[in-house]
Amino acid sequence: MDRGRDSAIGSAQMQLLVVGNNEEDFTYLRDLLSKTGDGLLGLDHAHSPEEALARLAQTTYDLLLCDYKSGDGMALHLLHALHKHGLGAPVIFLSDHVDEAAVETAIKAGACECVQTSSLNGATITRAIRYAIDVYCKERQRQKAEDTLRKLWRAVEQSADLVMITDLSGVIEYVNPAFEALTGYSPEEAIGQTPRLLKSGQQPPGLYQELWETILSGGVFRGILVNRKKNGELFFAEKTITPLRDAEGRITHFISNDRDITERRRLESQLQQAQKMDAIGRLAGGVAHDFNNLLMVISAYAELMQDSLAAEHPLRRNVQEIMTASRRAADLTRQLLAFGRKQMQSLQLLDLNWIIQDINKMLPRLIGEDIQLVFVAGRNLGQVNADPVQIEQVVMNLAANARDAMPHGGKLTIETASVRLDEAYVQRHSIVPAGDYVLLAFTDTGQGIAPEHIAHIFEPFYTTKEEGKGTGLGLATVYGIVKQNGGFIWVYSEPGIGTTFKIYLPRVQQETGRMQPLKLVEESPQGCETLLLVEDEAAVRQSAREFLTLNGYTVLEAKNGEDALYIARDYLGPIDLMITDVVMPHLGGAKLAGQLATERPNMKVLFVSGYAENTVLRHGAIDVTNSFLQKPFSLKALARKIREVLQTESAAAASTSSS
Repeated sequence: MDRGRDSAIGSAQMQLLVVGNNEEDFTYLRDLLSKTGDGLLGLDHAHSPEEALARLAQTTYDLLLCDYKSGDGMALHLLHALHKHGLGAPVIFLSDHVDEAAVETAIKAGACECVQTSSLNGATITRAIRYAIDVYCKERQRQKAEDTLRKLWRAVEQSADLVMITDLSGVIEYVNPAFEALTGYSPEEAIGQTPRLLKSGQQPPGLYQELWETILSGGVFRGILVNRKKNGELFFAEKTITPLRDAEGRITHFISNDRDITERRRLESQLQQAQKMDAIGRLAGGVAHDFNNLLMVISAYAELMQDSLAAEHPLRRNVQEIMTASRRAADLTRQLLAFGRKQMQSLQLLDLNWIIQDINKMLPRLIGEDIQLVFVAGRNLGQVNADPVQIEQVVMNLAANARDAMPHGGKLTIETASVRLDEAYVQRHSIVPAGDYVLLAFTDTGQGIAPEHIAHIFEPFYTTKEEGKGTGLGLATVYGIVKQNGGFIWVYSEPGIGTTFKIYLPRVQQETGRMQPLKLVEESPQGCETLLLVEDEAAVRQSAREFLTLNGYTVLEAKNGEDALYIARDYLGPIDLMITDVVMPHLGGAKLAGQLATERPNMKVLFVSGYAENTVLRHGAIDVTNSFLQKPFSLKALARKIREVLQTESAAAASTSSS
């Protein structure tokens, strides 16, 4: 075959390849096909299977005509090679002798047809080609369908989501391996049952009716269900149920695709709880600030009234009741501030073992003799950076909570330990960063906490105790203090068995000394210095002015920061101490102190505020440890703090001058 003919053939619409070493047969076929195909058939010739494979690798052929002789393996070898290399094309065997055995051999090998060469003419070759191509196309469609089916089967079998197929009445006909992995039910246990096998009893009453109405009407059901595993555990499933229809459009089956979202729901619940607690904390902190100013007025005037009454006066008892009630209210506001993480702190490096050992001396009186107290101190505990008074609040509140949970006695175990929270723990508790912590755990053998109460126990004013037996602020205070000190708290409880609270506080690596207890002086010291009192709440200012005047001080009264500037500049005598609120309109206490520092360098400053520590510090550099008093405070506490600031500053100045 010359190159010009090859070129002409190459432009034909249908390309055929003849495989065989008989030139006469090829010439005959070429002439026959040229007449039959009206020039639309192109024909190439390969003398051996190897040459045929080489051509197939370069050119796409629509049909192969292969010489086949009984006992000759050339044609069968070619078919095997075609299948091995994935070179698909329909194949017709051309044989001198065609019988039933030859046809069977050809078909088994993968040929589409076997034609006797002696009977070839235009009609038979055309019919054979059409038949071969038709058979080949159908076979390819079948193979493609089977391949698609295998992929779908593998996709369902290997899916991480649960796949379940039921009949029209809901009887399970198929479950994939993920179903068994999550629910614990094997295919043998599930098939023939209904999805009620997983029913937890925790769905709304109308959910299943809505589900069936949706899918029987041809709709797709989507929803979140709480199901029960074989072992009794509950899990959340994001479920989609789709009707399956036959060729006539009739619903025959339902396919359910379930995604396990238990972990996601747990993390979402943790986040929502944290956000809710934060919002309640901000509200509680704001209420506590406003309440502090009211308590200041009530307690201050009660103190002034008590000081003005003789010891035997009948009204002294009434005044004492007012003062007692105001102190209890002040305790509530402190707990609200603690919950809102807005309580003033005096941070120290603490060894929790020392703190617990000191507190344990008084705990038996709190919890009672019928409760056994056990302290398990951890070794190499390390230190935490926290407020010792707040830590005492945490211990006392949790001990009181344990006492109330054991009305007939029991055992309270307090443990400390140095722990490292790894990534595995963090994955279960998403809001906790990995790192080194000091663990403080409280375990009681009490009544336990019902599951429906667990999510609410840290909310302020939430209590399950009888009316009058609890404020609902004890655990809220614990929660706020732990959060304010950068820690985390978790509760584990089994009704009828007991409860464990675990507190994780960040561990620091510095050395610390034992905390020295503070000694409070109860007397109300007097003075003769000149004080500048700056307070924007008139009632608070007036009561404080009256008390300080009665205690021997000369008091200059200013209603705000700008007024204080005017008075300080207009007053010609010395001002020994300025007592100023931190947060005031126009000019706050810190800025006021800064402006007067150059004009009156010897004037000391005592800051007071009912706001949270972070709010106070935003208004300037303030020494919240030594020169600050948190509202509400008693007038006697104010008197003691004034003497403390004046005497400390004077002692420091004397020490500096002598050196």
